[in-house]
Order: sequence, then structure tokens, then C-alpha cells
Amino acid sequence: MFLVDTHCHINKKYYPDGLTDVLENALKSDVKRLLFASADLASSREAVELAETHEGMPEIWALAGVHPHEASSVSDVLPKELESLALSHKVSAVGEIGLDFYYDHSPRDIQREVFRSQIRLAKKINKPVVIHVRDSADRSSGDANSETLKILKEESADQIGGVIHCFSGDSQNAADVLEMGFYISFAGPITYPKNKALREIAMDSVPLDRILCETDSPYLAPQQIRGRTNQPCYVRAVYEMISMLKGMPLEEFAHAVKENGERLFGWGGSDNV
Repeated sequence: MFLVDTHCHINKKYYPDGLTDVLENALKSDVKRLLFASADLASSREAVELAETHEGMPEIWALAGVHPHEASSVSDVLPKELESLALSHKVSAVGEIGLDFYYDHSPRDIQREVFRSQIRLAKKINKPVVIHVRDSADRSSGDANSETLKILKEESADQIGGVIHCFSGDSQNAADVLEMGFYISFAGPITYPKNKALREIAMDSVPLDRILCETDSPYLAPQQIRGRTNQPCYVRAVYEMISMLKGMPLEEFAHAVKENGERLFGWGGSDNV
């Protein structure tokens, strides 16, 4: 079986003892491909360096992008280095980028500006985008999902495609995203007992050929280890939950998700299944 963690932060600061055990644990759980997510210029640099130098399994690919939390750090103009990093053959997409109205670590006008500029970068280099979106605690004071969709449409992001990572919206948000041709990725929260609505979206609203699975490590550990540091190996819990919701064998579901990732990110297929 071939599982893919399509969004994980495996930076040194999160795993100070190194990645040897993390990668070994991934392989023990059949996780054979990882997408190392980035949050700013420094983490983009770290992700690309690891992806370019790592050999063997699991495969490691990278994102290059600036998270909305860090938007203020590049508010004047995107650093030329970001484009250089994004052009690496090991960078699968520009990300994670988007809007976060929950924490508002960067002013919202700056978040919007930097989001748009990174969509334009992705279009320039013809790579998809990986989207972070989180509403304010009360949507009436900030509907980031609706604004994100509006910006994606205005910037014609459908030309390059992408994925809403760690989806947390409602069924209408899912429908709008799918209509654009985007993918939807689910993480550990789909296993939380209170997230019945999210499980219903995965089961009924998102077709099999548009689903991706992730951990968002070291965050959002699935229910079985909630409260502990997450690792890519635990993406298996996400696969198990959604395959159960879809009423299909785990291996069949895993193969479909693998093909989805390859279609979106341009990864070559692997015979090691």
C-alpha cells in the first residue's frame, strides 16, 4: 500500500531529535510520499533543501510560499528568492498561502495583497497552489472562506488548480471549491468525535477523485493520539476514517488518493505500491 501525506511541517524545530525516526515510522505505516509544507522564506528554504538532498524512501517533495501569518514580512514585494525556490524541480506547488482571520497575525489587507501576489507567482511558473483558510471565531466578523474563493476566482487560479488544505469549511464552501476544479484535503480533525459535519462533507460532498489526505504535522494529531506531537505516520488514521465513510477498502481508497496527488502535483507514479 502507498499512502501519501500531502501536507506536513517536518522542520527541525518541531523534531529536534532529527527525522530518522519520523521517516522510519512513516514507512512502517506505508506512508511513502511526503509534501513538506512551508510558512515563510526560511522554512521554504529548509523544505527545498531537504527535498533536493533526500534520497530513498519515503519520497520528500516541498512547498514554497508565505503563510498568511507571515504576510507582513513580505508585504512590500515578494522576495526574488521565493520565486527561485519555487522553481525547484522538487517544489510541487506554491504554498501554503491564503487568509487567516482567526488569529490575524498579519493585517487582513496585507494578507489579501500577499495572497494575490503568490497566486500570480504560481501562474507565472505554472504550478498549483496550496491554500490555508481559517474564518474568524464568528464568521460575521470575517468570512475567510468566502473571501478566499473570491480572490481565487478574480486571480483565475482555476488555470493552475490547487487544494484547500486541512478543510474546515461548510458544505457550500466545499461545493464552491470543487466547482473551481480544486481538491479538498482532510487532516486529523476528521477523526474528532464532534466533527460530524466534516465527516458528512467527506462522505457525501467530495467525490473520490478530489480528495487528498494529510497530517499538518506536528499539529492536529488524530483522535487516537490527540494532544501529542503529530507525525506523517499518523496520516493512516485519516485514510482509515475516510475509506470507512466511503464504504471502500483502505487499499483502494489509498490508491485513488495517490492518483489524485499525482494528477494535481505532477508527481510521477511509483510502482512501489
